[in-house]
Amino acid sequence: MRTYPKTDVYDLEKALTSLGISEAIVTVLSEKGAPTPVAWTRLRSPRSLMDTIGPDAIAAAAKASPLQAKYGQTIDRESAYEILTAKLSAPSVSPPSEAGAASASGRVVSRGAVEGPGVVREVVESSAFRSFIRAAATVAGREITRSILGTGRRR
Repeated sequence: MRTYPKTDVYDLEKALTSLGISEAIVTVLSEKGAPTPVAWTRLRSPRSLMDTIGPDAIAAAAKASPLQAKYGQTIDRESAYEILTAKLSAPSVSPPSEAGAASASGRVVSRGAVEGPGVVREVVESSAFRSFIRAAATVAGREITRSILGTGRRR
């Protein structure tokens, strides 16, 4: 009751306790955002359904929409999770034996060594590695510049 605007027309305390069925004391905001004077009013029952319209009505409304031609077809693109899972489950290079293995070219590959430039290339071309190198170069450049030019004094 304290939030309602003051009125000389109604005693709000008595009016609120004596409201009948489907009656209310209301105030709304004007175009400028200020509350309007309170009014005792009767509320009408809604003439519409106060529930969801159901999947059949939703489908009919979607089909009748002019946007149906552009957005009507469902597209299930491959998610980032699915792409990464596929990469991780892809067959990887089989690990060499404990004592070492002779490769097709006759080289001996010791345990823990990786044959070929594939892994190194993947690491160097990864966005995380490039981001790390970029950040490290920025810090190194800043420190070199400060050591040559010195830091300015704050006043």
